[in-house]
Amino acid sequence: MSVRHSGIGMTSQRTRLRMVERLRTQGITDEVILSVMGSIPRHLFVEEALASRAYEDVSLPINYGQTISSPWTVARMSELLRANEPLGKVLEIGTGCGYQTAVLAQIAEKVYSIERIGPLLTRTRIRLQELHVRNIHLRHADGLHGFTETAPFDGIIMTAVSAHIPPLLLEQLKVGGRMVFPKGTLKQNLCMIQRSEAGYSETILEEVNFVPLLSGVVKK
Repeated sequence: MSVRHSGIGMTSQRTRLRMVERLRTQGITDEVILSVMGSIPRHLFVEEALASRAYEDVSLPINYGQTISSPWTVARMSELLRANEPLGKVLEIGTGCGYQTAVLAQIAEKVYSIERIGPLLTRTRIRLQELHVRNIHLRHADGLHGFTETAPFDGIIMTAVSAHIPPLLLEQLKVGGRMVFPKGTLKQNLCMIQRSEAGYSETILEEVNFVPLLSGVVKK
């Protein structure tokens, strides 16, 4: 990804490096993920009025009732998905503002990302084009159905919470692949499912907070 945008003050490279150092102290150890997140101008993915808060460890609203996940959440989910190994094809459920998509694009050969809210996806598509993120395919659709024609995937990441994972998504996970997602109702936890020849195994991890996974599409 070629990034031509640069900022000053709270949006500077120095600010991004401070974010990376904080992520290290919070337990993120994958240097590839840390380097990628240090290179992406996160402030361009939030509303201009919130740009000064872009590198704080908080989620922020991005309109349409959606949020951009905190830097730690993005780093942690990316680290779990990569598992210190190169990724081929990755499926992302919930494109949102595109920040997680941009991170995935630098750690995977190809990213297929689905967003149900049409106007949000339109804005995100333009943003990612301006940042020259090329190895992605964005689709306006119901993420619960996945991306059957390009399955199976080495990794699947879901950026909205659900009490249950749709079986159709699990079927699209490659044997040897990993799926990272938030799970729960009142209490949410980050979870990882690994698929082997014997079936699926699930690991429950840290407590998190995400918007709910919804079905259907929003056109306007």
